[in-house]
Amino acid sequence: MDKDCFSVFFQSLLSHIWWGDMKRKTEVWKLLLTFFCPILCLEFYLVFFKPLPLILPHRKQDNQLEEEEGIPNEDGPDQDTNSVPYRPPQRPFIVSRWCQFWFAPVTSFLGNVLMYFLFLLFFAYVLLADFKPPPPSGPGAAECVLYFWVFTLVCEEIRQHIESGFLCLDTCHLFRLYIKDVWNKCDLTAISLFIIGLICRMFHLSHEFGRDMLCLDYMVFTLRLIHIFAIHKQLGPKIIIVGKMIKDIFFFLFFLGVWLMAYGVANQALIYAYDPNPNRIFRRVFYRPYLHIFGQIPVEEMDAEISFKMLHGEEPCRSHESNWLVVILLVVYLLVTNILLINLLIAMFSYTFSKVQEHSDIYWKFQRYNLIVEYHSRPALAPPFIILSHINLFIKRVIRKVPSVKIHHFGQYWIRANRLSTWETIQKEDFLTAQNKIQKSSDSERLKRMSAKVDGVLKHLSESRDFEHRLRSLENQMDYCSSALSWVVDTLAQGSTFKPPRPPPASRGTYDYKTTCNIPILLSIQTQLA
Repeated sequence: MDKDCFSVFFQSLLSHIWWGDMKRKTEVWKLLLTFFCPILCLEFYLVFFKPLPLILPHRKQDNQLEEEEGIPNEDGPDQDTNSVPYRPPQRPFIVSRWCQFWFAPVTSFLGNVLMYFLFLLFFAYVLLADFKPPPPSGPGAAECVLYFWVFTLVCEEIRQHIESGFLCLDTCHLFRLYIKDVWNKCDLTAISLFIIGLICRMFHLSHEFGRDMLCLDYMVFTLRLIHIFAIHKQLGPKIIIVGKMIKDIFFFLFFLGVWLMAYGVANQALIYAYDPNPNRIFRRVFYRPYLHIFGQIPVEEMDAEISFKMLHGEEPCRSHESNWLVVILLVVYLLVTNILLINLLIAMFSYTFSKVQEHSDIYWKFQRYNLIVEYHSRPALAPPFIILSHINLFIKRVIRKVPSVKIHHFGQYWIRANRLSTWETIQKEDFLTAQNKIQKSSDSERLKRMSAKVDGVLKHLSESRDFEHRLRSLENQMDYCSSALSWVVDTLAQGSTFKPPRPPPASRGTYDYKTTCNIPILLSIQTQLA
């Protein structure tokens, strides 16, 4: 119950941070319209929390507040405590409302989403309609704008990389902290592909290769758009499901690749006894079996020049002697791939979906937390205008040497926090040790240990009784066997014409099957001798 209450309180705090000073029930379309018409951020359109008036009746409270916040008191300690109540300087109403609207994480998130959509549209326009030849003919103006836009994205990634480990001096460890996030890996891949494409497109020899890299990079940038679904309660966990399903596909592709190679090589060798073209062999060994899964055998489509080559005698002759074996292999291959492996993949997907769906609320809360932390710590402006925030940060941190309040506060108490964490760990271990001792010394634990010992003794006693019973049975059997053998010896000594001097001994007690399996033999001997 306490855990649920804490979770509700924590989620409420995150919602308050996410919306800032605005009401939580504010419609998204109102926020979007305010981007294009800033005058709408006034009270008649967006609802804000009413700020409490900061009126302190005594100057002593001001001194306490300044001491707590680290602000020096310019008036000195001898100032009259019954002076006029202190009021901090306030901004104009429109400016304060605009700051309340613009510096909320939800506003920063929506602004970044809008500008990212615009970036993707602009990127697509450059690739499809305005991709110029290499210098000196290109690049064009639109392409230069695109390069500057990506440069602002690189600056933002550098800022995130630095702030992800501001207390870490090791560069490798700093990079490992940055690369832990999956979306940082995606950003790093997209930026790397863009740099490779940008360098290659500047030269005539690699111009087409550079354009190909930029096309692949556009796909990566577009897939990065999935990140915005993390804020949605229903779509957020689906991102986790897709990521886990991609891992399942890699295991599936391993089994599929084994069958593709096994069937492809055998099929190619049975149909064509000899083919001197290695490129054609590779396509037919892997590409044709892959199309067989979907019910296609596109020999003509796979080799575009096959008709021309067959007319000119360049196509190798096909072997018709093993057609029956090719058909059998095709049936087995389709049976395994289309029925066995595909159903295996579906079962893996179903298992992954059910496992994630069971804890979808927990996954979504973690995703929401990470998203709120990201947009709470990043600048309010979206790329490419974020370069203004980066210039401001560079001037404050590097040129003016103004330390960050958050980093300074965290770094100041870092050693104290480590000591406190160590002390808490030691106290936890001591507490658990004391609790274990108390629990062991309690009457219930003593009774449990006593009952366990009694159960062990009873078990040993039952085993000893079983051993005694088996030993007694074995002794009776040995007595009977010795009596029977002595009777047989006496009877044989008298000869077969005389009657036995005494009757055969009778069996006594019950015996196990394994130990009495020779009794019928002795009885048959007795009957013959009698």
